[in-house]
Amino acid sequence: MYYHYCQVSARTTTIRTQTQAISSIMANSPTPTMLALLALGLTLILSAAGPAAAQNCGCQSNLCCSKHGYCGTGNDYCGEGCREGPCYNKGGSSGGNTGVPVESVVTEQFFNGIKNQAPNNCVGKSFYTRQSFINAARSYSGFAKGRSNDDSKREIAAFFAHITHETGHMCYTEEINGASRDYCDRNNKQWPCQPGKAYFGRGPIQISWNYNYGPAGQAIGFDGLRNPERVSQDPTIAFKTALWFWMNNVHQVMPQGFGATIRAINGNLECNGKNPGAVNARINYYKDYCRQFGVDPGGNLYC
Repeated sequence: MYYHYCQVSARTTTIRTQTQAISSIMANSPTPTMLALLALGLTLILSAAGPAAAQNCGCQSNLCCSKHGYCGTGNDYCGEGCREGPCYNKGGSSGGNTGVPVESVVTEQFFNGIKNQAPNNCVGKSFYTRQSFINAARSYSGFAKGRSNDDSKREIAAFFAHITHETGHMCYTEEINGASRDYCDRNNKQWPCQPGKAYFGRGPIQISWNYNYGPAGQAIGFDGLRNPERVSQDPTIAFKTALWFWMNNVHQVMPQGFGATIRAINGNLECNGKNPGAVNARINYYKDYCRQFGVDPGGNLYC
């Protein structure tokens, strides 16, 4: 499975360029009015270079993820366009639409209808519960907040379609033969692999690689690098890692159609004719869940 972690650097570069421009103007004997304006501009630039400049989506539970993808508090982060966290409008990127309550869509009947299709000896059958999903979803208020109630339902259908495929109807909590595979990116110095730890797929979306375990754990509140096993030990944390990945990599492409979500999750292995069987399986689950929710699946289903 392919996952990626995007680092934010463009904003820092912009701030550096703006600061250099101000320095150039200051060198040309500015008037008092110019000095006042420049001072104001420098103040604004410095404020923009604060903690948010080094942040990215997947914030701690008490912080908002702004429409530009930075973590913080206040109207700039929790106001219009807020993606997740304690958003003021509770609508994430929905532009103010609160969408349908997740609890009202993901009923016990719907959730167990997926899980009950797994064999009785599956470890996931007693691990994954609707309540653990609901508990996790409460930390991501921007999840399933689209432009309309139907968009909200389509996002929930897409999320569970991928979960169904990744876990075999919630049968697996860990990737099959995952321990035999090397998911350590040794070039990633920000999230270094720890001795004796393996970063294979775990949880509902089978989060993988050290560069996902590290930031996911930091955002959720556990040590993902030193204790990756916790994802397959705590069902709420398991769903939180799935939602963390979703909100950082998939949520924003939902308006492009279900096919874009496949590309965001496993595009390099499945899209462009690489694995049509897997693509069709995901699409069939998605269409089934949209039918159960009473919404049209929309276009652009294939990737």
